[in-house]
Amino acid sequence: MSLIENLEWRYATKKMNGKAVPQEKVDYILEAARLAPSSSGLQPYRVLVITDPEIKEKIKPIAWDQSQIIDASHILVFASWDKYTEDKILEVFHKTLEERGLPMDTMDAYKERLWGMYSQLPEEWHANHAAKQAYIAFGMAIAAAAEQKVDATPMEGFDNAALDKLLGLEEHGLKSAVILPLGYRDESEDWNLNLKKVRTAKEEFLLETV
Repeated sequence: MSLIENLEWRYATKKMNGKAVPQEKVDYILEAARLAPSSSGLQPYRVLVITDPEIKEKIKPIAWDQSQIIDASHILVFASWDKYTEDKILEVFHKTLEERGLPMDTMDAYKERLWGMYSQLPEEWHANHAAKQAYIAFGMAIAAAAEQKVDATPMEGFDNAALDKLLGLEEHGLKSAVILPLGYRDESEDWNLNLKKVRTAKEEFLLETV
């Protein structure tokens, strides 16, 4: 199937049946997220994969008691940097240059310009910018899940601060951005399954150049 056909197939699954997603499919989805583009290649985010039933039970009330948290096979938590630092940026560039076999001073001018810009901006901007990068990877994961015929439900409805505390994200300089439960639709219980997919009409969605 084409990407468009896969996206037509997917929907925000409201009720999952508890069936386990094969590990190779989960790995494929995670690899798609890992390979996603990000600003300056920094990848200022990480993904937590949660399968432990006890942890899922603790997350459920934090996520407004949405049943997918329990019924999903895997819960992916996309967590982004709380702020950029010079050390974090230098570490990424150092690894990049090392793996490419290039001299360590190859990108000095770019690194200095990048940190010179980021260092002048408030930490709130840092956190928002990093979260935007996480959403790019999140989008890739959703598309990959559809390709693998794995259901996925984008979730922003949760208490970020409570989830950060539960998972100890602050200790790693991370903030939760969005949750993606993976599983399989419960065809007899999901009220959203057979509803028509509705999106903005193409003529309205695409704006002519002003």
